[in-house]
Amino acid sequence: MAARPMSRMLRRVLRSSVRSCSSGAPVTQPRPGEPSQSAAEELSRRRQFLREHAAPFSAFLTDSFGRHHSYLRISLTEKCNLRCQYCMPEEGVPLTPKADLLTTEEILTLARLFVKEGVDKIRLTGGEPLIRPDVVDIVAQLHRLEGLRTIGVTTNGINLARLLPQLQKAGLSAINISLDTLVPAKFEFIVRRKGFHKVMEGIHKAIELGYSPVKVNCVVMRGLNEDELLDFVALTEGLPLDVRFIEYMPFDGNKWNVKKMVSYKEMLDTLRQQWPELEKLPEEESSTAKTFRVPGFRGQLSFITSMSEHFCGTCNRLRITADGNLKVCLFGNSEVSLRDHLRAGASEEELLGIIGAAVGRKKRQHAGLFLMLQDSPPAIPSISSWDPLGVQGLRHRASLSNQVATLWKGCRGPQTPPLAQRWLGPGSPQRHYCSHPDSDTNPKCLSPGSRAPATHSGSLPTSDQLTHVDTEGRAAMVDVGGKPDTERVAVASAMVLLGPVAFRLVQENRLKKGDALVVAQLAGVQAAKLTSQLIPLCHHVALSHVHVRLELDSTRHAVVIQASCRARGPTGVEMEALTSAAVAALTLYDMCKAVSRDIVLGDIKLISKTGGQRGDFHRT
Repeated sequence: MAARPMSRMLRRVLRSSVRSCSSGAPVTQPRPGEPSQSAAEELSRRRQFLREHAAPFSAFLTDSFGRHHSYLRISLTEKCNLRCQYCMPEEGVPLTPKADLLTTEEILTLARLFVKEGVDKIRLTGGEPLIRPDVVDIVAQLHRLEGLRTIGVTTNGINLARLLPQLQKAGLSAINISLDTLVPAKFEFIVRRKGFHKVMEGIHKAIELGYSPVKVNCVVMRGLNEDELLDFVALTEGLPLDVRFIEYMPFDGNKWNVKKMVSYKEMLDTLRQQWPELEKLPEEESSTAKTFRVPGFRGQLSFITSMSEHFCGTCNRLRITADGNLKVCLFGNSEVSLRDHLRAGASEEELLGIIGAAVGRKKRQHAGLFLMLQDSPPAIPSISSWDPLGVQGLRHRASLSNQVATLWKGCRGPQTPPLAQRWLGPGSPQRHYCSHPDSDTNPKCLSPGSRAPATHSGSLPTSDQLTHVDTEGRAAMVDVGGKPDTERVAVASAMVLLGPVAFRLVQENRLKKGDALVVAQLAGVQAAKLTSQLIPLCHHVALSHVHVRLELDSTRHAVVIQASCRARGPTGVEMEALTSAAVAALTLYDMCKAVSRDIVLGDIKLISKTGGQRGDFHRT
């Protein structure tokens, strides 16, 4: 505690030596006839003085490991206008009674105390801080605190475009905007609300007003949005953004699972496949981010590695919750109520003692959450294009934007599903599987003549032998190690006959389970990426593009599904396309089965495939 009297002594000396402001920085009076300095020049000069004559850091905000806590996060509210799946349960969370929340004056009182002791950065959080009615006034009051260099806000962006001009005028200097997908339909799925275009409007408003960089926070979740990494980084080519990829972390109610977490190294490996020249930038002191830049790009990208590579050793953060509890660690359960002591009339000295005791108990690192990443699932670096879901032309309703309004025109009618003829080898008996009780009564069953017409190009015909068995007829994976890498594309389709009742509910988006078409499309994209885990002898393929489209056919009360997959490698992607279409169809059945069990799934077939030694295939 020796640093405390030394700090105060130095402050008194600074104050007594010259006429000074409360910080100890001297104020020079203009000579007669000289113009006075502008407020901005004076503020800049005083801040420079503070940097050059900084007093020893407050002992109250220094823990037993020597970490100086100069960054305070203040939650302005528990409420939020979204229901992000990784953040809170769909039904929301129990809210603290208003009387138990910090008042505006209590927030400012605590902020003054922390800034006086050395905090130079405050970030306003929530819930969603921009839904608090007096947020602009709070920013303006904080801006008046001497020694506070940065006032930031973390927001979901829904109200940002409307409020940002006022917030900037009040003194807001930094912005973090949460955005986990660039696909409008997927945005609605993740946050369980609409508002994608409002968030994008807020990002562009921040750029327009000169914020640089504008930080965009993206929580990466396996099977949900890890296929958009390249799309997010591509935004930094022409925009002054810092896209921050955050490892999926556990919070109460978000059903956290290690299998959903995509580690920093896995993300970095994916990005380096596209941009091998990706360069690491120097890390700022106490930064939580590992920052990179693609040479020539205007913006940058960062990784917040809370789970795989913690940054506890340099942590300088403290948090005050909306109900006035001090948390010295985001993952810790220990909290101290500053609100109760404030309302009980505690003096400044007493509050500092309480704060100092809490900071002194801070552990070296947060416990129980560090993962053995070797137990996590393997990388699935499948990267989709701007619109991997293809939620296009499904129906006219407000939840879909104009950006996803192009109809898929293919696959106009159901045809009799062709049944393939398979041979174990020359002269071997056929193994038939038929839906008819007696295949002899149906000469078309498994007949080579019943195949749908198809055209082939290239020098090699289809093989008359199974390739996934060895010479003794046992299952075996094909060795593709000697094959050249080529561009592979495959398109498959499926049809779901819903019946009139279920079809109408899907068309009008009135199913109790939610938007069946959006969920089916997400399932189709995910299934394509997981094909090698579902089909035993399939090779793992690093897909570069997955596109799932659905079209409503009112004449047959059906949904027609098309799935396309693309990759560059030694093996084709037709199984990925077929699995995608089939799982999308199964998901539609699951979404609608409570309404009708008379749903028919069928016409699952390969439409086309290109690339590979055996030439191209196109079904006519």
